[in-house]
Amino acid sequence: MSTYSIKDMEKLSGIKAHTIRIWEQRFNLIEPRRTNTNIRLYSDADLVKLMNTSVLNQNGYKISKIAKLDDKQFKELILKISQQETSLSNQTATLVRALLEANEFLFNSAFEKSVEILGFESTIEQLIFPFLEKIGSLWLAGTIIPAQEHFISNLIRQKLIVAIDQEPVTTGNPRPGILFYLPEGEYHEIGMFYYNYLARKANFEVIYLGSSIPFRDIILMDEIRPSQIIFTSFVTSLGEGLLAKKIKEMNKAFPDKMFLVSGRLIKQERPRLPKNFFKISSSADFRKAISYYLKRGKQKI
Repeated sequence: MSTYSIKDMEKLSGIKAHTIRIWEQRFNLIEPRRTNTNIRLYSDADLVKLMNTSVLNQNGYKISKIAKLDDKQFKELILKISQQETSLSNQTATLVRALLEANEFLFNSAFEKSVEILGFESTIEQLIFPFLEKIGSLWLAGTIIPAQEHFISNLIRQKLIVAIDQEPVTTGNPRPGILFYLPEGEYHEIGMFYYNYLARKANFEVIYLGSSIPFRDIILMDEIRPSQIIFTSFVTSLGEGLLAKKIKEMNKAFPDKMFLVSGRLIKQERPRLPKNFFKISSSADFRKAISYYLKRGKQKI
């Protein structure tokens, strides 16, 4: 069982710490234990109840009424709402339960209901990516164990692989090529999997190499199967000046290619990018970049 600070609860649930304290003190919704220095510590059960309470509240139930429900009534009401309600907050609450309980059925339930209402791409962008950002910060802080993060990540990976496999690989007319890879020491592929899917859907020829690939292999691969666009991402800290050095190395090797670069380091360090480099901070950025290439061609990058 994990323990959470009130800041952790705020990150995962989206409920402000001030509101959590009011619900706790005024309505006795949850009863965290306290350390010797009077710091609140919340349990998995507290987190689930808090998020489900928020779902009920958003569906018109007053906190004062929710607080008077016994466990059986509370669970029955949540079940009723879950069968009717399709909001992102409800599906996020279900994903949190799936994470904490390592429950594949719950994950599939939330994912499939969201796809039914929003469609596949909106589910990934509006539900899954924000959820991954929440649990990623908690994983780095050690609040949740790595196994929980890996469990959810692999379920998401499976959904993306299925979607990728459903995109046909066509032959005949030449198509622009895009190569995906993560540099050595980088392993977070989920975002890149999704961009792989978007590129295939836009009728690009995709060369997907995966994680932790030495850059010399990218040079050799280009001799075997040239591509017009290269996508990569930088998340892991490299040390002062090393990100700029890597970007310079990439540009020197392929001055005529279009580079799409993403990741936490690109956002944090804001390196000066050559004119053929495009920063990708979102799915919208990626769509815009590949659309730009298709309309303008590499000669005008």
